[in-house]
Amino acid sequence: MKKRHFAVICFLMLSVVAYAQNKHSKITHYPTYHGLVMAGYQGWFRAEGDGTRSAFSHYFASESHCGIGAWPDVSEYTNSYSTPFKLADGSHAKLFSSHDKSTIDLHFKWMQQYGVDGVFMQRFMDYTKNVSGRHETGVVIKNALEAASKYNRAIAIMYDLSGLNATGEDCSAIIADWKYLVDSLKVTNQPGNKTYLNNNGKPIVAIWGLGFPDRPYNIRNIGIMKLIDFLKNDPVYGGCAVMLGVPTFWRDLNADCLNDPFLHEVIKQADIVLPWTVQRFSPLLHNDMDRYRDLMIGDMQWCKTNHVEYVPCVYPGFSWHNLSTYEFPDDVKPVASIPRQGGSFYWQQISTALQAGASMLYVAMFDEVNEGTAIFKVTDKPPVSNTAKFIDMDGKPSDHYLWLTGEAAKMLRNEKPLSYTMPVRSN
Repeated sequence: MKKRHFAVICFLMLSVVAYAQNKHSKITHYPTYHGLVMAGYQGWFRAEGDGTRSAFSHYFASESHCGIGAWPDVSEYTNSYSTPFKLADGSHAKLFSSHDKSTIDLHFKWMQQYGVDGVFMQRFMDYTKNVSGRHETGVVIKNALEAASKYNRAIAIMYDLSGLNATGEDCSAIIADWKYLVDSLKVTNQPGNKTYLNNNGKPIVAIWGLGFPDRPYNIRNIGIMKLIDFLKNDPVYGGCAVMLGVPTFWRDLNADCLNDPFLHEVIKQADIVLPWTVQRFSPLLHNDMDRYRDLMIGDMQWCKTNHVEYVPCVYPGFSWHNLSTYEFPDDVKPVASIPRQGGSFYWQQISTALQAGASMLYVAMFDEVNEGTAIFKVTDKPPVSNTAKFIDMDGKPSDHYLWLTGEAAKMLRNEKPLSYTMPVRSN
């Protein structure tokens, strides 16, 4: 009788394990991050008339309260929306909405066309806290999953802790949201071609925003270890590889990083670490790429010793003039404070990272026009305004950074020899 009971218990345990395995697809076209160039994808842009009633959310509140530093090239979009901004010829400048399915489809089409391997879909804390926010942003993720399958692009979820308050909030909302994404949207088992990004056979879930001193929350009090344990070990929704987004100087716990050794304990529980280097390096500083190289080499050695994988962050440039004008009027930033220099700064980072031994790259970002870091198609002829100022493309075509990113992917995989000077297109 006891043997029978034991057999029943074993059967039930095996059933639970089998059920857990059924939550995530056992197959994917992208079983590893190694050899890939992935980009961050905000997907948060809305437009007046797109059906969301969010006006031009994340674009602007008015011409004097503009939230973007680069203007998208909307010439290929199925749907675009007229704005109060005027072009040089007097016509109204237009913008896209991330809520439109056709927009997401076009972006993933570009990824395939230019050889960008895929994107991490940004998932902010505020989206996880209420049903309406979860549903609206879920539409974007659903469309992205469909487009990723259609164009065979890698896709993964990145949770951004921005929006987590200091008033006793923890990461429980992320646990509930991950269950929603897995159960309702089938993020790790999408219909059709399976393209959710794995590493070592485990679906990657990224958590960004640990160790930054400007955050209101204390990383010791937000249940981060519980969240990591859930993502890695839960019998139903776990079995994931965890990637953590941390400050540039996370290893030494100084400069842009909190001086709290607990951060190292958290990182040691993860699978991949992503240092955020946006604004930390500039082409205007002498020998800054040497500093970037030395930093990466030291980071990689720490990671090797502690059995954590490492992915460097690269970005094309930075401009926060419009955002700072009304958010920080006492500290207004110049237009293109970190200039793109026609792509040379972007390529310096890419070639330096590959020379240092990087086996995968994270690009900040695919569509981030707010801070002027977008690699997708940006116009060289932005609107003219008395208040808002936008970067241009230094005379380069709007697809220049998509093309450079595709070249980086080829060199990362040794499909082409590494070039330390920026490649030049033959056509």
